[in-house]
Amino acid sequence: MTENAVTRAAELLKGHRASIDRLDAILVYTLGERFKHTQAVGRLKAQHDLPPSDPAREAQQIARLEELASQADLDPEFAKKFLNFIIAEVIQHHKQHQA
Repeated sequence: MTENAVTRAAELLKGHRASIDRLDAILVYTLGERFKHTQAVGRLKAQHDLPPSDPAREAQQIARLEELASQADLDPEFAKKFLNFIIAEVIQHHKQHQA
């Protein structure tokens, strides 16, 4: 590779990494906002003696996310695993509110 090609590759790499860093920040803030709402749901469920999980809603969300993933050119199986992880975390939070 020529010096010019290496320099150009380094510039492209820097640009991609900057975009990744911005997207990571968006993901973290978005998850923070999402968990604020799920915490409120957990408190509401605890106040009204509702179960911490809602399997029908969870199945709807997984199907919805798989469709969104397909539209976004993201592996639907990865999206499903990601949402299942989030759902499990939310259920744990809801159980803590009920304790």
